[in-house]
Amino acid sequence: MKRTIPAFGFLPALLLLLAASCADSTPGEQTLLRYTHSQDVYREGRFSEAAKMLAGERRFAPALVLRGKAEYLSGNLEAAEKTLKRALVLKPHDTEASLFLARLLRENGGTHEAQRLVEKVLGNNPSDIRALRFAAGLARERGAAGEAASAALLDRAAEASAESALVFLDRARLRWNGGNRAGALEDLRRARALLPDESPVVKAVEVLESIMSEVSQ
Repeated sequence: MKRTIPAFGFLPALLLLLAASCADSTPGEQTLLRYTHSQDVYREGRFSEAAKMLAGERRFAPALVLRGKAEYLSGNLEAAEKTLKRALVLKPHDTEASLFLARLLRENGGTHEAQRLVEKVLGNNPSDIRALRFAAGLARERGAAGEAASAALLDRAAEASAESALVFLDRARLRWNGGNRAGALEDLRRARALLPDESPVVKAVEVLESIMSEVSQ
């Protein structure tokens, strides 16, 4: 006989299921709630507070990544390095943790280790715009010897940016047609931010954004 789980008991049942398969790394309900709250605090720019909220976390990788980012942005670089490295032990291919740690290491003179981390990110996702731009910056630091590599990486980033912008434009159209005007405008802004200033599409996006803003008022 097929068993059903009442809607009100879904979260506890899901947590039990996860615990059975991965007991050491499965977050409890309180951990998830604290993580969700800390995300809101982080988005408000209260980085030190967000880091303190997650200070006791040891096993939930997303919370460790957020805590490491918050520690980095609040200036606690030593704590951020330890936290981000721990997050990568739990989740070796986490892009956010890798790039923030790479930035931190670069600032502290660890250019070679930063390069290794970025290459790992690009190995998993060759079109990651942030990693491409960061790698281009590292290449420029090599002077004339790295200029060609930097230019090639930025070319790849420009191509990836254009593709991402088209995705946002498609979603803006769908959101507008569905009545989500605020979401459509946000997607237009994100598309414009991704496009190079010299792109002929930028002007069209700006005009469309202006028209949609007027209609929404």
